[in-house]
Amino acid sequence: MEKPDNFKECTCCRFTWLRREDFVADIGISLIGYEANFNTLELGIFLFNHTCGTTLAIDAGTFRDMYSGPVYKERKTGGPDCRGYCLIRTELRVCHNKCECAWVRELIQTLRRKQDS
Repeated sequence: MEKPDNFKECTCCRFTWLRREDFVADIGISLIGYEANFNTLELGIFLFNHTCGTTLAIDAGTFRDMYSGPVYKERKTGGPDCRGYCLIRTELRVCHNKCECAWVRELIQTLRRKQDS
């Protein structure tokens, strides 16, 4: 079980990240997917693989403050300009629609850049 003062503990190997910054920068972590929650975007789930072989799930709201760009009110999922990225768990590309989901797609890119640096 995670201690309140730790950011995340691996459910398999019990490795512990004390801070979110440690987790995001860890080369043993890779972002592999996103499961949208269209009712409450902050409750969507980012999926990360750890080198021990387990997949860790963390809600998008945990990283929300890492995004400072525009937030749109209208969701355009399924519309004529929607590429459906949010519907595909393993799709991590940015979406350029001015859609309610855009901040999550941008946040994915931020997390990926931090892992690459």
